[in-house]
Amino acid sequence: MTASFHEMWEELRPLGRDSSSGGYRRYAWTGADADCRAWFRAQAEARGLACELDRNGNQWAWLGATGHQDVAPGDAVVTGSHLDSVPDGGAFDGPLGVVSSFAALDELRRRGVEFTKPLAIVNFGDEEGARFGLACVGSRLAAGALTPEAAHRLRDGDGVTLPQAMERAGYDPDAIGPDPERLARIGAFVELHVEQGRALDLSGDPVGIASAIWPHGRWRFDFRGEANHAGTTRLEDRRDPMLSYAATVLAAREQARLAGALATFGKISVEPNGVNAIPSLVRGWLDSRAPDQDTLDTVVAGIERAAAERAARDGVDLSVVRESFTPVVEFGHALRDELGAILGKTAERPVPVLGTGAGHDAGILSGTVPTAMLFVRNPTGVSHSPAEAAAEDDCVAGVTALADVLEGLACH
Repeated sequence: MTASFHEMWEELRPLGRDSSSGGYRRYAWTGADADCRAWFRAQAEARGLACELDRNGNQWAWLGATGHQDVAPGDAVVTGSHLDSVPDGGAFDGPLGVVSSFAALDELRRRGVEFTKPLAIVNFGDEEGARFGLACVGSRLAAGALTPEAAHRLRDGDGVTLPQAMERAGYDPDAIGPDPERLARIGAFVELHVEQGRALDLSGDPVGIASAIWPHGRWRFDFRGEANHAGTTRLEDRRDPMLSYAATVLAAREQARLAGALATFGKISVEPNGVNAIPSLVRGWLDSRAPDQDTLDTVVAGIERAAAERAARDGVDLSVVRESFTPVVEFGHALRDELGAILGKTAERPVPVLGTGAGHDAGILSGTVPTAMLFVRNPTGVSHSPAEAAAEDDCVAGVTALADVLEGLACH
């Protein structure tokens, strides 16, 4: 098992890595994405799995079936994650789940277990939303949470539409859409992921089980002022949207702190973007997450109110658009408890159950199929950064836990 995991990890490690930052730029429908997809297919074929590409570009590798059409409704056990990254992201977010899935299959074969249900490993496309600004595009399309019409309107920072990007990568954008027949075949989906926080590090546990995903969304704030000369325009005569934006960033932090939530302005676009020019437009994207819907609504409303008040003071026009939203996901207790029972057979103490503020494909699919998640300890809690890490022993523990879960779900 260890050799299998390390061999795959080392093969995948250089793909899409930027030498200057040390982080990964595996964006949807790019060359780096194609390299990762080729890696996935090679791993599947090396294990005798049947590869299948669905209408939305998600990759499936089947054991005990030539494709989803051979599987009875509700019979398949599926695991996997994604291989794309955020800008200059870490090595573990997504890929750890995919590599661990193949390694878990290798471990089960080593154990000599007999599969009684079809098993599939999946690589969902464009989970991070780094290129087109919407997370979990592949799973959203499959689950019907994103319409083809809305997907076709997505554009990247260079103005390239999603259909154009798919066509350039050799895929058919006209085929995208809901995939209820395929999802109906799934009886359980289990996603392993590096923890994006320090709960396991603080508790001293290598592996945990997810309880829920906080509700979260992304909002675009457009502050429109008046471009002018930075060296000749009196401060009193300025309509500077950067001031309104800066005040809103500070307000977001305060609103989140008071509510026990999270709010982040992590992306900004400025026009005309000149050192010696007062901006005419500052566009900032807010990411906000909270333990429950009421808290999230309160935080975002407070940020919008603060932004509007400051914009009025600065003579700046403001518009706010919600670009994406995912409601709270409470993972099904039946499957979650089953994972706890399976892992509890060999654990010295109960496996911890913890919530997360990070979104995942498992969360998108939870409204359609039974889903669960396993987390692997992150010693620093850092994620979406080249500093993201997981210890070798914990990765191995994650593979063992996933193998135990798959054996319990698919082999008895």
